[in-house]
Amino acid sequence: MSRRGGFPGGMPGNMSNLMKQAQKMQRQMEEQQKALEEQKFTAAAGGGAVEVTVSGKREILEVCLKPEVVDPEDIEMLQDLIIAATNEALKKAEEASAAAMSSLTGGLGGFGM
Repeated sequence: MSRRGGFPGGMPGNMSNLMKQAQKMQRQMEEQQKALEEQKFTAAAGGGAVEVTVSGKREILEVCLKPEVVDPEDIEMLQDLIIAATNEALKKAEEASAAAMSSLTGGLGGFGM
C-alpha cells in the first residue's frame, strides 16, 4: 500500500504547509531587502568633520568634509577619517540588514542566514 502525499512514516500534508511558509518568508525577505537597499546610513568621524553616507546596497552616496579638516600638510589624517566614517556607515547598513533578516527568520538559524 502506498500513502498519498507526505513522507513515508508520517507528515502527510505538513510538507505543503512548510512549502507555503517558505515561499511567504522568501517574499518577505525580498521585500525587506528592497526596502533596505533604499535606505541611507550616515556616519561621522573627527567630531563631525568628515561625514559619509552609504546606501543599503553598500554604495557610497556622499562624502562631506568640513573645510577645517582639509590640511594639505596632513593628508593621512583626512584619509583615516574618511575610512573610519565609511566603515562605520557600512557597519550601520550591515546591522540594519542583519536585524531585518533576524526579525523575519525568527531565530531559525542553521539555514545559512
